[in-house]
Amino acid sequence: MIAIVDYGTGNLASVIKAFRAAGADPRLVRDPGGLSGAEGIVIPGVGHFDATRAIDDGRRAAIRAAAARGVPLLGICLGMQWLFSGSDESPDLAGLGVFDGRVSRLTGDVKVPHVGWNTLRATTASPLLEGLDDNAAMYFTHSFAAPIVPETVAVTEHGVPFTSIVERGNIAGMQFHPEKSGTAGLRLIRNWVTACSASV
Repeated sequence: MIAIVDYGTGNLASVIKAFRAAGADPRLVRDPGGLSGAEGIVIPGVGHFDATRAIDDGRRAAIRAAAARGVPLLGICLGMQWLFSGSDESPDLAGLGVFDGRVSRLTGDVKVPHVGWNTLRATTASPLLEGLDDNAAMYFTHSFAAPIVPETVAVTEHGVPFTSIVERGNIAGMQFHPEKSGTAGLRLIRNWVTACSASV
């Protein structure tokens, strides 16, 4: 079972559909107890960083404990940003702090929000990227982005370069929406689901 954390934001129907297409058994989880027995945990999300305030202390502790046990954890879009220390979008609100660094607003002579297709440039070998073409295109929609950190696996540029995939051990994040990124996005989801099966 793949637990999709429902904290009141995100295109949950699309996420569930994509994970089913990847051969997983996704289930919406609204309370900490629902994470028990999960083979993997997904934190989806779109919109303002303040929406992550709804991930209360109980769920935060359960997510952290599961990740510490080796359960794969994946953050998508806003969910990935939540894995960092925090965001300039909501300066008083802490992220989970798995990855050091603060999320900041995109800058440069470009339109913000960044909406549409853009390419990934791999910076580190990762099983997540297995089977993907070089410069594979993914669908983005965001105004804030994470900095490039030692755990960055892929970089995308929109005005400035930013982390589009981050990974350390069993914890990963994707700034784009793999569930809206066609066959390449589905391949990424399948790769992650395969890692979940291997961790059991």
